[in-house]
Amino acid sequence: MNDVKKTVMTNWRWVMCAMLFFATTVNYMDRQVLSLTFKEFIQPEFHWTDGDYGTITGVFSIAYAIFCLFAGKFIDWMGTKKGYLIAIVVWSIGAVLHAACGIVTTWFVDGVDSVAALRAVEAGSTVAASVSMVSVWLFLACRMILGLGEAGNFPAAIKVTAEYFPKKDRAFATSIFNAGASVGALAAPASIPLLAKAMGWEWAFIIIGALGFIWAGVWIFVYDKPDKSKRVNEAELAYINQDETTEAKKETKKEEKQMGFLEAFQHRQTWSFAFGKFMTDGVWWFFLFWAPAYFQDQFGIKASDPQGIALISTLYAIVTVVSIFGGYLPKIFVEKLGMDPYAGRMRAMLIFAFFPILALFAQPLGGSLGPWAVAIIIGIVGAAHQSWSANIFSTVGDMFPKSAVATITGIGAMAGGVGSFLINKGSGMLFDHAAEAGESFQFFGFEGKPAGYMIVFCICAVAYLIGWSVMKTLVPKYKQVEIK
Repeated sequence: MNDVKKTVMTNWRWVMCAMLFFATTVNYMDRQVLSLTFKEFIQPEFHWTDGDYGTITGVFSIAYAIFCLFAGKFIDWMGTKKGYLIAIVVWSIGAVLHAACGIVTTWFVDGVDSVAALRAVEAGSTVAASVSMVSVWLFLACRMILGLGEAGNFPAAIKVTAEYFPKKDRAFATSIFNAGASVGALAAPASIPLLAKAMGWEWAFIIIGALGFIWAGVWIFVYDKPDKSKRVNEAELAYINQDETTEAKKETKKEEKQMGFLEAFQHRQTWSFAFGKFMTDGVWWFFLFWAPAYFQDQFGIKASDPQGIALISTLYAIVTVVSIFGGYLPKIFVEKLGMDPYAGRMRAMLIFAFFPILALFAQPLGGSLGPWAVAIIIGIVGAAHQSWSANIFSTVGDMFPKSAVATITGIGAMAGGVGSFLINKGSGMLFDHAAEAGESFQFFGFEGKPAGYMIVFCICAVAYLIGWSVMKTLVPKYKQVEIK
């Protein structure tokens, strides 16, 4: 009986995957609080323009990008357990601090002695301009702290995936934990606007931010490296390490060498991953930050309205359900067609790259069929992105040694953050200009702000095909990177 028990493989790797899933869920809920409270609650209170909001989301993206460059290196240096713990505690502190922006604004603006008085300030007045400027700076500070911590999430999560899963399972495992982004974005509209309406927008930041501290407490007790974990038996450890050759096992010390930034940028594989992230991350972040504002601008539907909650929830429900298959598709190519993991992933990514073209039809169909058509299209585009994302992350584990995975992931996340900054800051400026220009601003038959949205949708539609083409050109076939 004992011998039989020893041969039964434990499944602790899936507990780790569940922890990554919940961390990513909290990560995206913390990001989403601002977008779901912006139009209805925060903009009227602080007298922001779309340009102000674009500045905040854009600067968050670029700060996140810069932090990502170092976050991966930090995770590799600090170790997965401590590094991930520090990251989520920092971003949870940043999330909670947003709640104090209102009261702190009153300290710096003369004539405004309470949070309630902020809304009463006359729009367009000098005082309103002061309220806007001070509050924007305060939110930027909070977003910087949030971005500092959140930068560690994906480098740490991808590192855990590389530690706990063989190559053939990594995209599937990544798609599962990466679905936390969709679930977080799905749970957010069902909870945050209602919290903000019932208790005030400040409590939405506090309650959602506190979830990270709970996760951190659990992480301390559940994580260890597979070879040190008491919950991983020999059968599971052998399954996890099935990709290691006899020669690789003899060179464990070599594998543990760290890869420096200069060396990382000498490899085409790094540039391939970074460019793919640069072209596509901004699409996801644009829809994440602007979808609630879009439905209010275009259809007059607020995020806290029952229809607004239903639209955003439906959008991310599509993303959540459909994107899981995206991580499983390359597994089929590898196991059924005998392709190597990199080739299987690239074929899957090419398939996913065609779906965002549907974004071209969002604005026209929204005018004729209504907001539900747009929600469904954005949901399909979002699902394609998450499927793409699960696979592009997994290419890092395919081509780089485990000791360099977080560093390379951080570099790619930085590139994605730069792309996100450009699209979010640019969108805010574009929407303000389009609204001011009115009928004189036209694009593909649309006028004013709708024309602005149409321009951004067109950019989103082609981003993935451009990204895939450059990635394939840089790394046409699988080649393992060795640390010098």
